[in-house]
Amino acid sequence: MQAGFIGGIGRTLRNCLGDIQMSTVNFESPSVQTYVGILQSVINRMASNSAGCKTWCITLVSATIVIIAGKGKPDYVWIALVPIALFFFLDSYYLGLEKGFRTFYDTFIQKLHSSTATIEDVYVVTSDAGLCATISATAKACVSVSIWPFYTLLGVMLIIVKIWII
Repeated sequence: MQAGFIGGIGRTLRNCLGDIQMSTVNFESPSVQTYVGILQSVINRMASNSAGCKTWCITLVSATIVIIAGKGKPDYVWIALVPIALFFFLDSYYLGLEKGFRTFYDTFIQKLHSSTATIEDVYVVTSDAGLCATISATAKACVSVSIWPFYTLLGVMLIIVKIWII
């Protein structure tokens, strides 16, 4: 059997790509324009998911407080900490992903401007980060100004509700 053949059927993709010169791509290319649009939509989706986390968190915490106040059980107000904690981490996760994709996007645009972007760079819409990098990005996002003040304030308001209102 010859090298580069699998079961005698055909050449492997790696060998086919090895025969093709990886040329650079230019910004006016329709495939590049589409790829940039895809990256932008992924970044927008992560930002929308982050905003959705805040919206759902306020909704669930408010509903929990209303139900608990209606039942006359002020000791159960701490149940509202569960959605606060869950949405805090989910929001941080989305922000970490968004920052990762923004870095990915910026790197691709820099390659385009320096004329070093190749065909291999186009249509790669995946995070190269492993589990450790994802956890690290999420942890960095936890201390972001768009995350911790919102959820901290929500927790403080929960304490105020417990002490003075219910």
